Amino acid sequence: VIQLAVIHLRDMNKLLTATFAAALLLGSVATAQNSQELPAAPTAVQPHFPRAPAQPPATQPPPAPLTTNTPGGAAQQQTPESKSAPKAGEAAPLFAPMNIQPAPRQAEKPQEAAETGEFRIGVQVDLVDLIFTATDKHGRFIKDLKKDDVRLLDEGTPPLRIEAFESETGLPLRVGLLIDASNSIRDRFRFEQDSAVEFLHQIARPKTDRAFVIGFDSLSDLTQDYTDNTEALARGVRILRPGGGTALHDAVFQACEKLAKAPTQGAVRRAIILLSDGDDNQSRRTREEAIEAALRAEVIIYVISTNITDSDKKGDKILMRYAEATGGRVFFPLRLEEVSNAFAEIQDELRSQYVIAYKPENFVSDGRFRAISIDAPKRANVKLRARKGYYAPKGAH
Repeated sequence: VIQLAVIHLRDMNKLLTATFAAALLLGSVATAQNSQELPAAPTAVQPHFPRAPAQPPATQPPPAPLTTNTPGGAAQQQTPESKSAPKAGEAAPLFAPMNIQPAPRQAEKPQEAAETGEFRIGVQVDLVDLIFTATDKHGRFIKDLKKDDVRLLDEGTPPLRIEAFESETGLPLRVGLLIDASNSIRDRFRFEQDSAVEFLHQIARPKTDRAFVIGFDSLSDLTQDYTDNTEALARGVRILRPGGGTALHDAVFQACEKLAKAPTQGAVRRAIILLSDGDDNQSRRTREEAIEAALRAEVIIYVISTNITDSDKKGDKILMRYAEATGGRVFFPLRLEEVSNAFAEIQDELRSQYVIAYKPENFVSDGRFRAISIDAPKRANVKLRARKGYYAPKGAH
């Protein structure tokens, strides 16, 4: 009897063990089913948004990709868990930035491309922007020109159409001040420094304009990078000391590259103010290479000659070539006080110009130089001054 009782107890124990194991199995199945109804692995996205602000679950809608495949009660089951479990509570607000962060990033990319695009070369696809100056026979600025007063030829042919014609007086300026610090201008150097400092004080508008200072002899020295701080620009001018040879063309080329790559927001006017006698004895770049860089960067070059005698005709011709090719002017002050007057006239001109935007006829994106001519045949004694041409972009579509 005792032996039968022991056997019976063993059978009961096996039955209880089997029942308990079945219960555990059913519980794990139910847990697995419940876990499939909840948002999968919320902590998997946590490293992307570690500082996302927490929001009340009641006002935070579930993310669209998760609610699409989730039964209606799943979101309600997540809410109490987010209150009791810290990890779940941290995960819930992390989904919100996923819907709002990509939008501004997409909007910023075109702006970044526009601001940092490499070497903008005078034409955007087939739209050309041409800045020009109008003066009367006494050199006074004409500010009432109309589109019909102007005749423009691109490669000898009128444009397909004029997209815009405006008097631009307030465009932000990007100015490179290039000062010849070679031995050849030692006698006038101090006065020219003072005139340059006064010019920078007058022309640079805070938060709008930017300028930099380069002194050059046999090498170029950036003594002050882009800034609207006129005191910093003045220091960049005053620390220059004359001495050495002259690498004029190298300095102009480098300044044009710097102006071309300057970050901008919207349209700007790029200009170089060059103080030099035109002598060059150490450049690796040629004059024409420097002029090409200016045309590609849409830079106007204004020149103040430091020659005080008639002996350097070659230097004068070099300076004139820089100004005429880019639509600028060259000044030949005979007295020291006339240097300040030249700076003042440059400042007035930069604020008294026109811009015409047009689509050329028979435009081809072949990288070739295209000549421009512009005049005002309907206005007697009015002279228009602009760059002599531009380089079409190569391979643009």
